[in-house]
Formats: sequence, C-alpha cells, structure tokens
Amino acid sequence: MKSKKSGIYVCHTFYHVYIACLKELALKDYREKKGKAYRKATILLSTMSNDFGDLKDRLMASGLFEDVIMFEEKREDFFPELAQYRVDRGSTWKNLLQRMKFTKRYAELEAPYVPVNFRDYELVQVFCDSDPIGYYLNQNRIHYLALEDGLNCLVHFDAARYDNRGHFGLKAFMSKRLNLIFVQNGYGKYCLGMEVNDIKAISMPCPYYVELPRKNLVDRMTAQDKELLLQIFVKNLDALKQVVGQKQEDKKSILILTDPVCELDVRKQIFKDIVAEYSKKGDIIIKPHPRDALDYRKVFPEYPIIDPSVPMEMLNFLEEGKFDMVVTVFTDLKGADFAEEKVRLGDTFMDQYEDPTKHNQNISIGITPIEPDDEMK
Repeated sequence: MKSKKSGIYVCHTFYHVYIACLKELALKDYREKKGKAYRKATILLSTMSNDFGDLKDRLMASGLFEDVIMFEEKREDFFPELAQYRVDRGSTWKNLLQRMKFTKRYAELEAPYVPVNFRDYELVQVFCDSDPIGYYLNQNRIHYLALEDGLNCLVHFDAARYDNRGHFGLKAFMSKRLNLIFVQNGYGKYCLGMEVNDIKAISMPCPYYVELPRKNLVDRMTAQDKELLLQIFVKNLDALKQVVGQKQEDKKSILILTDPVCELDVRKQIFKDIVAEYSKKGDIIIKPHPRDALDYRKVFPEYPIIDPSVPMEMLNFLEEGKFDMVVTVFTDLKGADFAEEKVRLGDTFMDQYEDPTKHNQNISIGITPIEPDDEMK
C-alpha cells in the first residue's frame, strides 16, 4: 500500500502561515530530541481572502516545508446557482432542506479547484474551516483538525453559534452526527476537533475544542527559529528595522494596528480619530492589517508605515520593535509582547461609528461582550 505523505496545512492568512510555522518548528524539535524521523509537511495558501505576494518563494527557500501550493479557493458567490439555496422559504424545515442541498452542491462545485488529494496526507489541518474547504472535506468524508482563525477569535466572536442562531442544537446535530449540513469550528462530522489558544476564555466552549496555547509554541523557539521566521515573513528586514527604529527616546512610542472594519470612508475616519487622540501621547507608527484595503500611506503621509504583510508577531523578534504602547480596535493583543501597554478599544468604541448590531454579534447569542479593561487582565 502506498505510504502517506506527512501533514498538510490549509492557510487563508499570514497569521495562519505563522502558526503553521510555529507548529512545524515545535514538531521538528520534538521528534529530533526523541530520535524519531521528521518529515516535512505541505502548506496550501488559499488566495480567497489574501494576496500572499511572493510568500510562497520565501517559504520554499526556508526549507521548513516539503511543498507550498497555491489554492484557488472559491467563495459561494463565484457559483451563481448557489444563490437559489439562500432564499428564505418561510419555515425552518424548508430552509434546512435548502441548506442540505446547498451543502452538497457547494462541495461538488469546489472540487475542481482543490489542488491536492487530501487522502494522501496523514494529518490535514485547516484554519478557518468555515471557508469552502470545510464543506469540501466533510462532504468527501476526509478527517481534519480545525485550527482557530485568529488568536482567541472564539472569545470575541463565536461564529458557529452566531451563523446558526435559532435551533443551534438541531443544526449542530445535523452537522456533527448526520453530515446533512455543515457547521464550522469543530461541529463538522469529519472534524477531529478544533485547536484553540485558551478554552477557559471561551464563554460557550464545545466538547470538541482542544487547547494548545500559542505562547507555548513561541516560548520554545530558539534564536535560529526566530531568524528563520523573520526571513520568511519580512521581505526587507533592514527597511522594517529602519521604520520601527524611528522612535525617539524622549517620547512614548505608540504603534497603531489597523483592522479591516466597516466601510472604507468610515474606517478612514476611525483611524484619523485614533491617530489624533494618541499622537498627543507620543510618536505614532502605523501597522496596517494585511487585508485592510485603505491606503494609509496616502491618508497619513507624515507617519511611518510598516509593510501590511508583516505579521505583528514579527515585532516580538526584533530588538528595535519594542513599543511603549500598542492600540487597536479589534485585534487580540495577547501575543503582542513587543508593547508595554496594550489598548484594545473594542465594541464600545465601535458603537460610535456604526450600528452596534454589526459588531456585537455575541450579544445576540447570549454572550456578554468583553470590556477592554477586563480583556487585558
């Protein structure tokens, strides 16, 4: 019988790739210390929500992975025929029947765009299985481990419960036990479990969550590991050091992390207000989110801008990347060890700029939102 290849990761964002690298470095170190053979994994880069640029080349040059493959994953609106299954039929049961048809057909339509045979791999690990890949794997009865989309993302937004509010128990049963529909984040029939950073912080944890603190993966890294990650994720290390090195010793250094929130015009006003407020307290450097389409160099020509494609975690590995304060709207800052003070403005702040129902999804499913002050404790 043909032997299977090692593991494979399906990544949709730079953060996903970062975590995949951390996991592989830890696995490599563990197996070598135990005197066991280590086989490199493969990584798939989904182009559905990110432009990875030349990251594939840098990943291959690093030697950390066996192969790096681009995945032209398609959203449901790419297939016009799926729209008929999203029409409200006026009753729960009719809508569920429509959803069953949608689930099966979506997986069929996605199949031609899947570039590998997942059955060839020993372990399939998928970030954000709410994306089309989750439908494909479950309908094709391929087991996989789900990984949280972002650090503590289920703490701030329980997407599975929100997307399936109203008869959630029934929908979870139809997914986990019957595979008639698909519910993400651990509730898929062929999902082995969902790896999260901190189970205790999740208001409504499900029995399929497994905990692997990201801090454990970071703390075990060697100086060589950190250097490797910088080579992978930073196109021009000297340029990054020059930007973050512009901090003045006699002033507080403040890093603003943007988020791809709301419409562009509103987002522009949000960060103008944030910069206006915090520039009174010190020198500002701006780090745009990788998926943020706002041109911050044009909006803020007077401030240094860090390359959006650089994961914020890379600043943890730079001596020059230490800040007095980091400020953001929604980004989880638990992993921002590069800053002394962490300010996550959160839902209350966003209430000033848009309808609160657009970002207070947890309230609608009975979860009390986390206040910024509580979050940093």
